[in-house]
Amino acid sequence: MEKIVVREMDPQGRITIPIKWRKKWKSRKLVLLLREDRIEIIPLEPTYPTKLFDSIEISENVDFTDPHSIRRAILELRK
Repeated sequence: MEKIVVREMDPQGRITIPIKWRKKWKSRKLVLLLREDRIEIIPLEPTYPTKLFDSIEISENVDFTDPHSIRRAILELRK
């Protein structure tokens, strides 16, 4: 389902992206990827902090009132 649109760049280097494409995106942030002589534009999906926190599993013996205990648990995850 590739669609091709030809656009001109303005003097400041801006281009317009069709509204039909942009409506499907959840964020206005984009990743610009330069590959040799091509530029790829990839919409960046938002990541909510709660998703990141919910994906981490920490052992039950962590004291969340003690920052050193939390740090040790996080360092254990990295191993």
